[in-house]
Amino acid sequence: MASNEGFLTDEQREVLKLACQNADNLASPPKSLSSSPKSPSGLRPEHFVRVPGAGKASTGGAGGRHVKRSHSGKYGRAKKDGAGGKGTWGKLLDTEGDIHIDRNDPNYDSGEQEPYKLVGATLSDPLDDYKKAVASIVEEYFSTGDVEVAASDLRELGASQYHPYFIKRLISMAMDRHDKEKEMASVLLSSLYADVITPAQIRDGFVILLESTDDLAVDILDVVDVLALFVARAVVDEILPPAFLPRAKKTIPEASKGFQVLLTAEKSYLSAPHHAELVENRWGGSTRNTVEEVKKKIASLLREYVESGHAVEACRSIRELGVTFFHHEVVKRALVLAMEIQTAEPLISKLLKEASEEGLISPSQMTKGFARLAESLDDLALDIPSARPLFQSIVSKAISEGWLDASFSNNSGEDREPQAEAAKLKRYKEEVVAVIHEYFDSDDIPELIRSLVDLGLPKYNPIFLKRLITLAMDRKNREKEMASVLLSALHIEIFSTEDIVDGFVMLLESAEDTALDILDASNELALFLARAVIDDVLVPLNLEEIGGQLPPNSSGSETVKMARSLITARHAGERLLRCWGGGTGWAVEDAKDKITKLLEEYDSSGGVGEACQCIRDLGMPFFNHEVVKKALIMAMEKKNDRMLDLLQECFNEALITTNQMTKGFTRIKEGLDDLALDIPNAEEKYAFYVEYAQKKGWLQASF
Repeated sequence: MASNEGFLTDEQREVLKLACQNADNLASPPKSLSSSPKSPSGLRPEHFVRVPGAGKASTGGAGGRHVKRSHSGKYGRAKKDGAGGKGTWGKLLDTEGDIHIDRNDPNYDSGEQEPYKLVGATLSDPLDDYKKAVASIVEEYFSTGDVEVAASDLRELGASQYHPYFIKRLISMAMDRHDKEKEMASVLLSSLYADVITPAQIRDGFVILLESTDDLAVDILDVVDVLALFVARAVVDEILPPAFLPRAKKTIPEASKGFQVLLTAEKSYLSAPHHAELVENRWGGSTRNTVEEVKKKIASLLREYVESGHAVEACRSIRELGVTFFHHEVVKRALVLAMEIQTAEPLISKLLKEASEEGLISPSQMTKGFARLAESLDDLALDIPSARPLFQSIVSKAISEGWLDASFSNNSGEDREPQAEAAKLKRYKEEVVAVIHEYFDSDDIPELIRSLVDLGLPKYNPIFLKRLITLAMDRKNREKEMASVLLSALHIEIFSTEDIVDGFVMLLESAEDTALDILDASNELALFLARAVIDDVLVPLNLEEIGGQLPPNSSGSETVKMARSLITARHAGERLLRCWGGGTGWAVEDAKDKITKLLEEYDSSGGVGEACQCIRDLGMPFFNHEVVKKALIMAMEKKNDRMLDLLQECFNEALITTNQMTKGFTRIKEGLDDLALDIPNAEEKYAFYVEYAQKKGWLQASF
């Protein structure tokens, strides 16, 4: 048997030892050693037979040619590098060459030979196993169309961490089939959303698809258009947020087909008039139950029920929908209706109770419906101020009557809100830090504003301001100037004065903590405050308001006093506008001056193209409403309509958007009383300009 050392027997090891000692001066080598002059010594185990070349049959028995085994368990042919060749045994323990173990050899010992073989065990890859399993789930779903079975199979499969790969496999399989399967895939995704597959997994699945679009294009020629339609459909079905597209563009290479998919989805599908209807019917609605259709049917049957009061008929209608996986939508819409029409609340409670007792709406679907409404209470409260207390009242009633699981109260309402709010705030802070860092690198104000709008959390605007200035204070003057310029833009675009005030209050309340990391924090904050007043972001009265919310004699209140003294100093405006060296941009006042000059130059020269280029060179598209405002005022004062030609050209070139046009006209409207003091017919002129702009498409007809 083999010893514990290597692959040699005790006898072979003894022979090897002797061979090594006498390798240079062997007169009569042992029978086991080669006498070839090209090989000083070699070991020939008696149990192996060399495999002849050129397909010759191997010779068995002790008289055949033998080869050696290496310590690694591999066999090899003799090398020809000077240590072996034709008729030689090769180097000592040479293991090169093809060998064959002859089980018919009289010296063959299975106990000695077999253990030396290295057997490679095939390891099972969990992801590969998962992919194979979901492929059969998808195939079965395409055959049966049974959403519930597919959802159940996926749930039983487990391995939820791999769900993004399920999305990739489902869509890639559907893309290579008919419209019926594509429609079925979209319906399945909507059904699994937030129940079996999380929103984050949906997003990750589409990202994986976009990253592999170039590979998919080898087999699916129209992959860009088909995948773009899947992305658009996911947005329309509300399983992907619209913000997914601009965020994905930042991670997908522009030269890839995945980037083309995003552009196609955005421009060809989601920007088209009536795009939702277009996208939902693109594949013919083969399943006849698109998400939007089901929502409409649910809304219709609930309205009919509130009018008639026939709970049995309503339950029958819910059953006939045949979408048990989507009953949470019935629950959510019923609760919203109960809040909108408070007199209908008893009827809605009766319907949900009966549906629960009949087993028509499962406990999990009931809980999910309540949970979905709880998540949207903040938005609902904008239209229904009493939404929160009404919801809590219905929850209490549902739990007491037994048609809502009692555990829901532990995961919703006041008990759940602090945790959910804390998690949401944490995510917001992480995202805005990335947005601010990107702004410091790119100096792209419009992109930052778009990112904030995409986040859709205006209530956290003061937190953004605090984080912006805190990060800027820890950087160079360039970033501080950029932060001040950004504040001016944000105040014009999306921040209210109240947001700015609250943000500075938060900054000043934590001024002592900030000073631990930034030694000159108090002076820096005073400059930011004073600069905000000079830039018309705040008015001096706001400083009083801010100071009133801070403890007396605190570091924050002292900073406010310092800011007041900076503002009242001689030539304060000019000095504060240059407090950080002018940085990367202009103060608002500088931009206004440049706009006025370029409009005056255009009025005297009439060069529309040159004027448009000057507006473009300003690099402040978020401030183009000022161009609109000043152009209209100048047209009123000079009593000529040349400025309208400029605005028309700016609109044609997409230099000034409809949003900026609307904002400029709105600012004129707000200041009409003051304008009328200098321009008596200002109101008539304004009405004419509005009508003209609406005809040309600059303004919406509803303006």
